[in-house]
Amino acid sequence: MKLYLSLTFCLSLSAASAALLPKKHWPAWRGADSSGSTDKGSYVAKFSDTENVLWKTALPGKGCSTPIVWGEKIVLTCAAEAQDAVLAYDWSGKQLWQTVVGPERKGKHRNGSGSNPSVVTDGKGLFALFKSGNFASLDLAGNVRWKKDLTSYGRDTLYWDFGTSPVLTKQNVVVALMRKGNSWIIAFDKDNGEVSWEVERNYDTPPECDHSYATPIVRKENGKEVVLVWGAERLTSHSASDGKILWSCEGFNPKNKKNWVVVGSHVVVGDMAIVPYGRGTQLAGVRIGGKGDVTQSHRVWTRDDSGSFVPTPCVADGKVYILRDRGHVHCIDPATGVSHWEEEFPRASSSYYSSPVIAGNHLYATREDGKILTASIKVGRFKFLYENNMGERLIASPVPVAGKLLIRGEKHLFCLGRDD
Repeated sequence: MKLYLSLTFCLSLSAASAALLPKKHWPAWRGADSSGSTDKGSYVAKFSDTENVLWKTALPGKGCSTPIVWGEKIVLTCAAEAQDAVLAYDWSGKQLWQTVVGPERKGKHRNGSGSNPSVVTDGKGLFALFKSGNFASLDLAGNVRWKKDLTSYGRDTLYWDFGTSPVLTKQNVVVALMRKGNSWIIAFDKDNGEVSWEVERNYDTPPECDHSYATPIVRKENGKEVVLVWGAERLTSHSASDGKILWSCEGFNPKNKKNWVVVGSHVVVGDMAIVPYGRGTQLAGVRIGGKGDVTQSHRVWTRDDSGSFVPTPCVADGKVYILRDRGHVHCIDPATGVSHWEEEFPRASSSYYSSPVIAGNHLYATREDGKILTASIKVGRFKFLYENNMGERLIASPVPVAGKLLIRGEKHLFCLGRDD
């Protein structure tokens, strides 16, 4: 399965080359290329909290961040005795270290926490952000390199729990804070934490429509790094060197509806950005590039019968896979918006808050009630396989690395696979 790779990961690797990447790596929330998929390795489709479990380890507190992987280290965030903490484990499930970075601010939603954003790494530093505003860089041994308090940028007015993960450019770690009248895109120098640039991103919208929980994407346009940001009814491309807006696409709420908050993130396939909006009722394809307002020239297609509210789509083999909140799955051509197929998982009373993941020929869909549903998408078709019960609430997305599946539950971290 060929992946359409963005340049996000390679650009963030300081002086490293792709040849120096560890065999095991999933360095950010949606993986190295922001696709949420991998074609490397063979992965189990049938499992539970006891079947095909290589190990599981109890976590010290609640957190919803998806783990990341760099070589022999698995890193995640969670609460630990009312503190925001970053933890590292090895591939036997042994805890290597735990570092506290400041007081916790608890989550409000039953499927949220104070530790929703995922850590991101360039192989040298780890960058962790929390709902509290605690923002820290650690080395791979767990030592704090620098810390920031992002409450200095104003009060968090989000209705629910902050969930935007930081992203890396070649020089900086970038954070998006998107809320009512108090939105910022901020770039911090990865080495010392000094602010490289900061830009306000405030727009007049109906109530809650300027709130966003989406994670930006770093890529290249015309040979230069840009940060693609989705929120406040706009997809904007910012220069990675100074934060200046290069282009903006609008028109995502033509009837000025209230509470069309952005939760699921956009994805990129080739020169197309696929944008879910309208609380799971709408989907749009925007051609990347241009200058100024590109709403009329670059918005290629719109659908009002597809989209996802909470889950972010995943990308594999040049196709976009949409997991809707109630278990419908649409496989879409990003160039035209036309579905290759539309199927659904067995219905249940619970919803999907996690984002889908593709590993090899398997699609993994994680439901809030602790079930992970698997389907085969081999040879361009959908076949439901199993409903796997992990025995505890699940919000984080699965992480497929080197033939192993990492599953982060409300209480435990699981490693699934077959014994070698």
